[in-house]
Amino acid sequence: MAAETETFYLEHVTITEGSEDDYQYEEIPADDDVSLAEGDEDLDRAVRTVQEKTQDVQSERPAVTPKPPMSQRPEVVDDFLRNFLIKMGMARTLDCFQVEWYEMLQKGLHKDTDVGFVPDVYSHNQILDTEVKSLKKELGQYKEAASKAKEAMLKLQKERNFHRMHHKRVAQEKNKLINDIKRLKAHYASYEPVLRHLHEKYQTVLRQKMLSTLERDRAVGEVTGLQATLRTLEIGRGIQVPVSKGAKQAKGEGVEGATKKTFQEAREKALLQEGVCPYDPTKDPTKQAVKRHPKDSDFPPDTRVNPRLAHIHGKNTHLLIHGGYHLSNTLKGHDMAVSCLALHPRKAILVTGSDDRLWKMWSIPSGDIIMTGEGHTDWISGCSFHPSGTRLATVGGDSTVRIWDFSKAECILALNGHTHPVWACSFHTCGDFLATSSMDNTSRIWDLNSERCRYIMRGHMDSVNSIEFLPYSNTVLTSSADKTLSLWDARQGLCAQTFYGHLHSCNHATFNIKGDTIASCDSYGTLKLWDVRKVSAMLSVDAGPHPGNQLAFDPSGHLVGLASNDGTVKILDLTSGQLASMPGHEDDVQCILFNHKGDYLLSGGSDGTVRLWS
Repeated sequence: MAAETETFYLEHVTITEGSEDDYQYEEIPADDDVSLAEGDEDLDRAVRTVQEKTQDVQSERPAVTPKPPMSQRPEVVDDFLRNFLIKMGMARTLDCFQVEWYEMLQKGLHKDTDVGFVPDVYSHNQILDTEVKSLKKELGQYKEAASKAKEAMLKLQKERNFHRMHHKRVAQEKNKLINDIKRLKAHYASYEPVLRHLHEKYQTVLRQKMLSTLERDRAVGEVTGLQATLRTLEIGRGIQVPVSKGAKQAKGEGVEGATKKTFQEAREKALLQEGVCPYDPTKDPTKQAVKRHPKDSDFPPDTRVNPRLAHIHGKNTHLLIHGGYHLSNTLKGHDMAVSCLALHPRKAILVTGSDDRLWKMWSIPSGDIIMTGEGHTDWISGCSFHPSGTRLATVGGDSTVRIWDFSKAECILALNGHTHPVWACSFHTCGDFLATSSMDNTSRIWDLNSERCRYIMRGHMDSVNSIEFLPYSNTVLTSSADKTLSLWDARQGLCAQTFYGHLHSCNHATFNIKGDTIASCDSYGTLKLWDVRKVSAMLSVDAGPHPGNQLAFDPSGHLVGLASNDGTVKILDLTSGQLASMPGHEDDVQCILFNHKGDYLLSGGSDGTVRLWS
């Protein structure tokens, strides 16, 4: 009866009617010409602006004492001349005049009574000239204020026209949205009868299914009874009566068991059509007696020990001090950014993948090119050596996974399944399985013998940026743009643990050689160390603000290398907590890698080079 109470999504969706559905905005007439009343209003506003400007100018000028009434006393000629020369700035002429004037007075060549007076009209002219200059200055200020008022008026008119046009557009969009909402409501209402009809049909089919199940159980019971009767009748003759499949089901599984088995068979059939092998608890990886595909590989037991642990030495003090690594060689072989690095498991051979769609094999530290691979139709983002060292896996922006055979110097297998670009890949230690992570929010486990996808690992809510197998284990580590890290069981494709703590997109995560510590970095340069057993963060270091692109542990586990977007390689000493920065690249550093002995460090950058630090 759970299906009867089941509700549909559309029945819960309601669109509330707003109070403004029928509201019509007031249309403002779009007359561009200013009316006469508006013109008068603007003229009055301009006059007021001029008056306010005049008041401001008068308030700024110092207080002027009232002018005394004009004196009617005539001015002496010599004083008039002195004042005139001072006013005109003729200092030397004034000095000559003073000298000659007083010499004549002392010699008696003329007397004060002989000197006449200047008429009052000259004094009046000087005063009026001063007033004219003052008025001209004020007139210029008034003209300036009127010009500013005119500009302000034009600006306000333009703003008024703009807001009027914007108001019209908003009103039209409002009316259009109201009409669209009404149509959607009508369209939604038309679905109600269809949903009701489908619900009734679903209930009818469910009842028919229950009736058919009861009839089948009744028929199975009758067959069982008849077989028991026949067995009783023939017991004296020693005849063996076979028990039918329906009877076995009725005895052992019952109706509920048969229903569960039918559902499980349908689910497995759907997964097989998708190309994914479903997990069956009865077919444990350690005893896979029955396989879905005749060429499927068996996962090795998860109890093996990493043989490299026996070769781990103590910390090298000459490498832990600041500046322990120095740039010793630069390999230039790609025209675009170097996006990934991979080292041969036993030989001094390096593989680089680039945005120029090529991968190249180098002999290090000499830097000689051994082989070049071409086949991807878009950039290469990840590469990984087969444990035997005879093959290479590459992934890229064309959403394909390619397997290359060095003896044949060609691509021998192309795996398709991801729907978006593939970021990274990692070989299982046995060499039969390959793990890949993609921008389609999923990771996949590929079986190279059956050439198909065994499991699709779903759980991340955003792009899965990196993936890595723990050496000699069936555990897979992924980091995602949803700010989380996850540990997966590759045998079942199930998530075993999730790490939360990053505040930004996680770009990469890796194990140390012991497998008990995880290092991760995000798009803000934050580096975190995690305890796998406690599922908690042990250390957080801010190496930003530039993003951290990739991490690598050195073989001793005491150093962590970080490829940073600021063009430097950063080395974190876990014993002292010191962070050293090594500049050398001319652009972003995209990938980083320690060699198996820890003698040197390799880094690839967007400048198309690989730098070797020894």
